[in-house]
Amino acid sequence: MPETRTTDVLIAGQGAAAFAAALYTARYQIHGMIVGDRFGGETAIGGGIENYPGYPEIDGFDLMLKFREQVDKYEVPIVDAALTGVENKGDHFVSTLSDGTTVESGAVIFAIGRERRKLNLEHEEAWTGKGVSYCSTCDAPLYREKTAAVVGGGSAAVEGAILLGKYTTETYLIYRGDKFRRPEPVLVDLLEKSENVHVLFETEVTELVGDDTKGLTGIKLSKSYEGQDELTLDGVFIEIGADPRIEIPQSLGVELNHETNEIHVDRNMNTNVAGIFGAGDITDGSGSLKQTITAAAQGAISALAAYQYISEHGHRCDMHEKGFDLKADAAD
Repeated sequence: MPETRTTDVLIAGQGAAAFAAALYTARYQIHGMIVGDRFGGETAIGGGIENYPGYPEIDGFDLMLKFREQVDKYEVPIVDAALTGVENKGDHFVSTLSDGTTVESGAVIFAIGRERRKLNLEHEEAWTGKGVSYCSTCDAPLYREKTAAVVGGGSAAVEGAILLGKYTTETYLIYRGDKFRRPEPVLVDLLEKSENVHVLFETEVTELVGDDTKGLTGIKLSKSYEGQDELTLDGVFIEIGADPRIEIPQSLGVELNHETNEIHVDRNMNTNVAGIFGAGDITDGSGSLKQTITAAAQGAISALAAYQYISEHGHRCDMHEKGFDLKADAAD
């Protein structure tokens, strides 16, 4: 039979924002539950990370394991299933999961991030973190004195190519268009001044080259460059955009930032729907900077907002039976 569970706060996601939210809800002594089918989010598949405070260099997957280990110490339940729907019942929310479980909660924190647009080429998923990356700002320093390519023609791709050019011996920016239309002119000017960045217009990546042991070693092109239709590379960065996972929040009437199509939140991670909060890359809470550190910070803030909401409105968790009185705690 499908199981029905109760919790104060359902935290949707298994990335940095979700684990940080779970950690802080536990410390506020309200009952949180993590649900999600993608452990670690974008951080876990990002490869090496050198810009998370406290870790001069750490693999993204290992960093997320540390997040989870800390949450596990607080015995926060983690359900490895996707969130498939949420209903607003007025005084609580009913969420359904892909494994058939139903969860009743007093509040919901959406920390389900974004879906990176992919080239949909063979080996792309298997070699992610082994030469294939979706975040130039995360991984550029790892390619010092190496050769890399960026795929895309927007601001993120151009910025990524400029940054990589400061580390690599050669960087290739591969764009299917005949000229840039979306990047800011100042970025295009900086790109043109990057002597070791080569722009390949009207070109697409047709194949990822390598093997499952070494990962990526090169790419094949739709149009030859300097007489060659294949580039030998240490890494390729796919910067063709990412789409926030907004379908379920939208179904609840959550307001979006129409410029970015992200959940709109205030400085406390509140949405326009009472009891619904956002954190991490799904929100507009940190502008265009989408990093592990900003996601974790938003997760912590959203947990405080959820605690305050639950304290004021009561909750449906069995913690009442354990002697917790959040309204009394809030008054103190």
